[in-house]
Amino acid sequence: MSLDPQIAAVLQQFGALPQPDFAQLDAAAYREVADRMLPPLPGEIMAEVRELTLVGAAGPLDARLYRPVEGEQLPVLLFLHGGGFVIGTLDTHDNLCRSLAMQSGAVVVSLAYRLAPEAPYPAAPMDCYSALCDLLARAEELGVDAQRLALVGDSAGANLAIAVSRLAQAERGPRIRHQCLFYPVTDLRCASPSYDKFAEGYFLTAAMMRWFARQYLSQPQQAEDALASPLLAEDLAGLPPTSLISAEYDPLRDEGEAFAERLRQAGVPVRLRRCAGMIHGFVSMAAFVEPAARALAEAAADLRAALE
Repeated sequence: MSLDPQIAAVLQQFGALPQPDFAQLDAAAYREVADRMLPPLPGEIMAEVRELTLVGAAGPLDARLYRPVEGEQLPVLLFLHGGGFVIGTLDTHDNLCRSLAMQSGAVVVSLAYRLAPEAPYPAAPMDCYSALCDLLARAEELGVDAQRLALVGDSAGANLAIAVSRLAQAERGPRIRHQCLFYPVTDLRCASPSYDKFAEGYFLTAAMMRWFARQYLSQPQQAEDALASPLLAEDLAGLPPTSLISAEYDPLRDEGEAFAERLRQAGVPVRLRRCAGMIHGFVSMAAFVEPAARALAEAAADLRAALE
């Protein structure tokens, strides 16, 4: 399918912006610009939005809780934001978390894990696993059902969701009922065929993704570590049932879809959807891109069914 017309209009706006030089880009300076790239949009009205502190691997981490309705012990989603392990905040994904909460019927807790390069791999996955354990230990206080738990992440956040699932498996808990992965990073070698096919012109570029990988990994050989690159894991059996959403025009498309196939081969129930005409990050555009809104609704329906 050709590029969706609404997405083409978004790309035209992005194309008019100054393009960073990834040969000499400073992460902190890029953060200041990138985290304000999408203007804030009005989101779903929640019964409660609460700022939290959760215990990370090396200290307290900011988090935000979204409760769609009052007076119920609801299932809980831990949401891990994208941004190449370098950018992204609670605010950049606020609208998406509100939509997920309302459409899934679950409490969403969004986590601000430590970012690279200041906190390189494996800080982020260790933060996310530690924060999840703290969240569940406080389930009664927070009014959530610790037995009905799912993970959601987009891009780098989806990579971290997979890492948390694998850590939970290794540590024999907690039990995760479902993982929902939007266009996940699964291979930090950054060399799948879609990197060449969609190297430029589709928002996330191959050069940008390789820059993110260099910021995240202290040593290039860490890209071979299965916690960083789950596509390279020897065994994926026993991971949670998975919804995986890929975008047709995305450098990460092939590695995400290859990961879905690896899960299937390992006996993990998987629902893979390739969204035609879409680019990386499209689910965050659900407020003004109709196919993105449909994909988000389908993913939320998967989560609702898994957490019944």
